[in-house]
Amino acid sequence: MGIVVRLDVMLALRKVRSKELAKEIGITESNLSLLKSGKVRGVRFETLAAICRHLQCQPGDVLAFDPHTPDD
Repeated sequence: MGIVVRLDVMLALRKVRSKELAKEIGITESNLSLLKSGKVRGVRFETLAAICRHLQCQPGDVLAFDPHTPDD
């Protein structure tokens, strides 16, 4: 069971570049890249809220649960 990060999908749908999002929400591009790839162990609610605010979406648009995805 695992959480799938769909941030890249939302960026594409909103036509927003990673660099722009990172600057707007106040995190580094490398940290955003790690988040997009799902290689983080957690995300602050503050960061998730900033992402959703900028992309005008819900947390469920960025994160999804897939019971077939293994936990890392």
